[in-house]
Amino acid sequence: MESKKYVYLFKEGNAKMRNLLGGKGANLAEMTNLGIPVPQGFTVSTEACVKYYTDDKKISDDIKDQINEALKQLENISSKRFGDTEKPLLVSVRSGARVSMPGMMDTILNLGLNDNTVEGIAKLMNNDRFAYDSYRRFIQMFSDVVMGIEKRKFENLIDSAKEENNVKFDTELKSEDLKKLVLKFKQLYKKEIGTDFPQDPKEQLLESITAVFRSWDNPRAIVYRRINDIPGDWGTAVNVQAMVFGNMGDTSGTGVAFTRDPATGEKKIFGEYLINAQGEDVVAGIRTPQPITKLAEDLPQCFDEFMNIAQKLEKHYKDMQDMEFTIEQSKLYFLQTRNGKRTAQAALKIAVDMVNDGSLSKDEAILRVEPKQLDSLLHPVFDISELKKTEVIAHGLPASPGAASGKICFTAEEAKNHHGSGEKVILVRLETSPEDIEGMVAAEGILTVRGGMTSHAAVVARGMGTCCVAGCGEININEDEKIFSVKGKTYHEGDFISLDGSTGNVYGGAIKTSSPEISGYFETFMGWADSIRKLKVRTNADTPKDARQAIEFGAEGIGLCRTEHMFFEEDRIAAVREMIVAKTTEQRKKALAKILPMQKKDFIGIYEAMEGKEVTIRFLDPPLHEFLPTAEEDIKNLAVEMNISLDELKGTISYLHEFNPMMGHRGCRLCVSYPEIAEMQTTAVIESAIEVIRNKRYNIVPEIMIPLVGELKELKFVKNIVLETADAIIKREGIDLKYKVGTMIEVPRAALLADEIAKEAEFFSFGTNDLTQLTFGFSRDDAGKFLGDYYDNKIYESDPFAKLDQIGVGKLVELAVTLGRKTRPDIHLGLCGEHGGDPSSVEFCHNVGLDYVSCSPFRVPLARLAAAQAQVKNPRG
Repeated sequence: MESKKYVYLFKEGNAKMRNLLGGKGANLAEMTNLGIPVPQGFTVSTEACVKYYTDDKKISDDIKDQINEALKQLENISSKRFGDTEKPLLVSVRSGARVSMPGMMDTILNLGLNDNTVEGIAKLMNNDRFAYDSYRRFIQMFSDVVMGIEKRKFENLIDSAKEENNVKFDTELKSEDLKKLVLKFKQLYKKEIGTDFPQDPKEQLLESITAVFRSWDNPRAIVYRRINDIPGDWGTAVNVQAMVFGNMGDTSGTGVAFTRDPATGEKKIFGEYLINAQGEDVVAGIRTPQPITKLAEDLPQCFDEFMNIAQKLEKHYKDMQDMEFTIEQSKLYFLQTRNGKRTAQAALKIAVDMVNDGSLSKDEAILRVEPKQLDSLLHPVFDISELKKTEVIAHGLPASPGAASGKICFTAEEAKNHHGSGEKVILVRLETSPEDIEGMVAAEGILTVRGGMTSHAAVVARGMGTCCVAGCGEININEDEKIFSVKGKTYHEGDFISLDGSTGNVYGGAIKTSSPEISGYFETFMGWADSIRKLKVRTNADTPKDARQAIEFGAEGIGLCRTEHMFFEEDRIAAVREMIVAKTTEQRKKALAKILPMQKKDFIGIYEAMEGKEVTIRFLDPPLHEFLPTAEEDIKNLAVEMNISLDELKGTISYLHEFNPMMGHRGCRLCVSYPEIAEMQTTAVIESAIEVIRNKRYNIVPEIMIPLVGELKELKFVKNIVLETADAIIKREGIDLKYKVGTMIEVPRAALLADEIAKEAEFFSFGTNDLTQLTFGFSRDDAGKFLGDYYDNKIYESDPFAKLDQIGVGKLVELAVTLGRKTRPDIHLGLCGEHGGDPSSVEFCHNVGLDYVSCSPFRVPLARLAAAQAQVKNPRG
């Protein structure tokens, strides 16, 4: 029986094989087919990576055989031999998942070098310096990426060599200096690992491929996957590619370029390169690169060829391309291309421009923008008046636009810890590396001393929509002492600074921010999204201010107005507490009468803000003890205020305390015990609607949502109070007012009995926060204490409170949709948990046939775009 194929030469693949070859491998194959100069090689597939984990983290013999066979064919193509001293073949090894994961796995260059082949390269190239420079790079990369020896230890040896020879740059070290450095590198390797540096190229290759597979499950990759919704069972491919050399003198070089400006979207080539360098030099920020346009002066023929190919690639892929290239002695090679990471502003401009010039259809353009990117458009920018008063202490490269202000942190761990304590932080680093991913996620902004516009910090920050200033060489940083100095002043960890990622300015001190203006490309693009999507988008809003903000961002109504949030305000908490400690119905009604005008005022403000759009108001949900004080002094003050004894109040607080309030006396259960609460809230909803209808002439149909229902009789009991109260007011006022009564599906029993519940409910709103808690059986307030262990042990890949669990909780939602529509075909169905602003959850809601999702105001544009993308992928009528 023929064994399964796991290894593919570039010429055997194409762009459609992305899932098997990974994004990088599929694009290398596609470029090969297009006749673009690509150093040839082969791809070890994602299926091989999955098999590696299935086989107890071992590369099976059949995969090793296929790698050796592909290696032989690469030798024939290149007319070089692996491990040969006369014509040695050297390769690079790179990871390549099906979705771009920048920086998750560092590249290994010059693999195949050893103490013998380095001499062969020196003779072949007639260049001792080049050979030993390549060898020292390989030892460093292999030691760091494959064996886990800290990169800094090698950098320290390089710095010492430069100091000893009184030179500033690596390129100024002579061949003899580099030979000494190679010896020191090998000594360091032996000291750290306990064995000599491997001399067998095939051993080097297998170890490197294993390291790429291993990197799929390193902590930073797991975090990146969780943030970007990338499944853990996809695996990564490995690309083995013949080396071409950018460090062979002044007619050689390496660079990274984009076909458009990734910060603004402007249609012009954007990138950087270094003469006499290898690829890692550009992104690592060790040397300052030149703008790509200068290549026209240095090597004009290469520049012209590069521009022609760049335009060809953009036209072929119908998207902005991020390309890596190397020039070896005036010959141009493309090492990879991919759809480039870009800021939200750039993504919108590129999408709109490409529709306008006929390159894309509107449906295709909608899929070109990541919904999560829109977040960066909607968050505050610096307050101009504050900005003028604050000193610019330094200036770097405007690597990722936006504004950020926070306390200085010098390590990813510190940034993560301070962020966890509710503080805003700026991560300040010499240069970032993939290990910093969690700190970069936690930070409001990122500031690096080294690195260009295509450095790790810049690319990752742009992808996340985080403000970043890179290459700020004016700053002298001491990461060990946790200080940096600039212009004679020293800044310590915990001091405030501010960054402007659009100008590259760094400010000393905190600066207030103001809301950005949204128009132009955003409005055009979102107009297309709205014309495509079928799923409506509402907002979760408890105040007129939130409601107005949501309308500005395109909300079509309110899917969840939480009435209890209004109860906590200072001017009304006393009346709420009076209601709670009341011993009789009459006392309770007296206290509720004080709350009624406050609730009406809130609802009037919300109805007016929504101008006739649908508003769903949820009745009181949390347990009553949440409104009562816990500190001794506050309890004493409340007893005096309520004119009751301290002991009596303490007794009430003790009685109301719940061991498991999540599953306690809350939601509709409060109305069963205290029907007068439902009476008061119904009165407020209906009377405020009537007042706004009369004053503003809006067409309002109030939607009253009864929370935490798990039984038909329970819903019917509370609904009868609503009907009786509402109908009496409507009759009294002599107005023809329609209203709806529905429920939240947040108790698993309600989902299982949705056909029964639908007999009384005119609409369902899935409260997936509580439904997730009750389905999993853990509290989202406490889950953070152990979810990390679940991620580490691969039990869960993502936080089920951030991304809907479509397998378990989703099955309950699907069941309730089917059962609810079976009883009441015209039932209105929505979702109002936090998941309403998560793109993959929005897509799920579209696919199961919900009418709307509801999310926080700032996530409304994100949900609108995600709904449009869901329609493009899976059209529904």
